[in-house]
Amino acid sequence: MVAQVIDGKAFAAKVRAQVADQVTKLKEENGITPGLAVVLVGEDPASQVYVRSKGKQTVEVGMNSYEHKLDPETSEDDLLALIDKLNNDPAVHGILVQLPLPKHLNEDLVINSIDPAKDVDGFHISNVGLLGTGQKSMVPCTPLGCLMMLRDHHGSLSGMDAVVIGRSNIVGKPMAQLLLGDSCTVTIAHSRTKDLPDVVRRADIVVAAVGRPEMVPGDWIKEGATVIDVGINRIERDGKNKLVGDVDYASAAERAGAITPVPGGVGPMTIACLLANTVTACCRANGLSEPEGLTA
Repeated sequence: MVAQVIDGKAFAAKVRAQVADQVTKLKEENGITPGLAVVLVGEDPASQVYVRSKGKQTVEVGMNSYEHKLDPETSEDDLLALIDKLNNDPAVHGILVQLPLPKHLNEDLVINSIDPAKDVDGFHISNVGLLGTGQKSMVPCTPLGCLMMLRDHHGSLSGMDAVVIGRSNIVGKPMAQLLLGDSCTVTIAHSRTKDLPDVVRRADIVVAAVGRPEMVPGDWIKEGATVIDVGINRIERDGKNKLVGDVDYASAAERAGAITPVPGGVGPMTIACLLANTVTACCRANGLSEPEGLTA
């Protein structure tokens, strides 16, 4: 068996096109332009690249982009004051504070100062609680992207056995909640899980989000299973830097029915879902119907 490749790049382009159509509709029918504010504190190179990409894609789909680049020594009070200003700005529908923050800033305090309705990262404790209890929330972007791709590939996920490897607040836990919401039988596995290979071998769906390069070999994968690889790990191989996932792609692709590559799988979906969340937040703020296919 040679696995079908789930092309995240192509799927993300489709999501962005849906977002752009929704933005055009909001402008023409309601006179509203969705706005996304991104706050970057400090000069972390990876964060700068990511923020640039977010800003570029925000403008490309027709939304307003508001970038706030702050000095690495910015005080907590000043950062909280900026967030409060954005919370109260009707032109801003989504707020994202780029992580990680400098060590002198309390990430939990900062995240939970964002208006939950504008928390397009889905990290606010209120959104975590709403998602966990099956209520309408802002959903973290990476798990949302994974869910979209799974639904697109399978249609209904009802009754499928799913294993999520990784228990982070950003991916693992919300991913499990989303799969439960689609009526999967879900196991959250991690480094302390006994007989991890056997646990994974039972799964119809494997979501690997543990941050260890090529940790999951092909012989852990059930024949025909769908593998969603969230990992992005930089390793040195044959004297070159290479990006690999948490799954050994070559061996897993021989057993899986479908698999996401790294790069070009889950990664492109994260920003696409950030844009989708901003449109959703805009629609909710204005009492309008939420866009179909862009939410959980």
